[in-house]
Amino acid sequence: MSELSIKVNIANRVYPLSVQREEEEEVRKAAAYINERIKALESSFAVKDKLDLFAMLALEMTLEKGHGKEELVNEQVSDRIQDLINRIDAQLVAK
Repeated sequence: MSELSIKVNIANRVYPLSVQREEEEEVRKAAAYINERIKALESSFAVKDKLDLFAMLALEMTLEKGHGKEELVNEQVSDRIQDLINRIDAQLVAK
């Protein structure tokens, strides 16, 4: 795997990064998403300090990530329960 030096612009500041070539597109998409969310928050709230916008975005993204993780865990638990039910049913039919 080879590293690539790139620059991403987030909230009108340039950040130099070293990323794996296969991660470049994902990093650029993430930066674009952050910029979109910062603009949306900026237009929704009368906030001038970019640090406040970053804090709000960090909270928003953390809540989104946590929610998605909870759904995944619930889905995995449901799948496991269904698997156990299927095994029990198979055992009952076999007897």
